[in-house]
Parts: sequence; C-alpha cells; structure tokens
Amino acid sequence: MTICTADLYDAHHDKVQVIDLQFRAFGAKATFRGRAATVATFEDHTPVLAMLSTPGEGRVLVVDAQGSLRVGVMGDNLAARGVANGWTGVVINGAIRDSAGIAPLDLGVRALGTTARRGWTKAHTASDLPLAFGGALIRPGNWIYADADAVLVAPTELT
Repeated sequence: MTICTADLYDAHHDKVQVIDLQFRAFGAKATFRGRAATVATFEDHTPVLAMLSTPGEGRVLVVDAQGSLRVGVMGDNLAARGVANGWTGVVINGAIRDSAGIAPLDLGVRALGTTARRGWTKAHTASDLPLAFGGALIRPGNWIYADADAVLVAPTELT
C-alpha cells in the first residue's frame, strides 16, 4: 500500500498529528503504517530487542530514545528479528546502527541518524505508555503512517 502523508494530512488535518522531527529513512519499506506499540529508553537497546522479539502483528514500534545520537538503539540484528516477528516498521527518536544491514530488510525505519556506537549499560525503560516527542503525543494503539515526507499519528485507522 502506498501512503502519502500530505494527502492524509489534507483529508484528516483535524484528527492527525505530525511528528515535527526530520527523520531519515532506512529499511526497504519506503512507506508503512500500523498500530503503535511504544517503548522509552536512553542509550539502551535491550528494551527494543525485547519488543521486537514479540509478535509484531503488523504494528509499528515507536521508540523514544530521548533524541540521543550518541548510541544506536537498534541495529541490523534487531531489525531482522522484527521482520521475522511480523513488525512493519520502527520509528526512533534517536539513532540506529548498521544502516547498511537494515537497508535490504522488509521493514520501514525512521530514525534521527546513525552511529557505530552501541550501549553497554542498562537504562531505566518503560513500555506501553504514551510518548511525547516532536510535538506529538503517541499512545499505544494509535495509528502510525510514514512516508518520505513525514510521520503522522492518528487516533484510529484512516481510510
């Protein structure tokens, strides 16, 4: 399914939120959509690994890594696990690593940037809670729509 966030915004501007961050696109899916699952972390990839190890059921994992570009919270191994478990996309307010390994995977990925660094310390994390970043509030179960232009958040599936 092709998604055009500009058209969705025009048709549903009173319902949708635009995440006001300049994401970079990674992964083979140029556009993606799905219900949101959420996780908050800081420079720790283990909660992302835990979530992507569960059945994705076509969902989009939204990760608030607090905008850190210092440490990647997802690499190619975690992304491949997400594909194997049926996740359609990942949106990260932070960095990824192994972007060349993520590029061919059947997964939509939006992140702020890349780094070679991974985290070695466990951080305080939480999942299945509302996240606020980029001027948007993302609740578990919201619908995420992403293309080359933007990432939108909607309370329900848009038609």
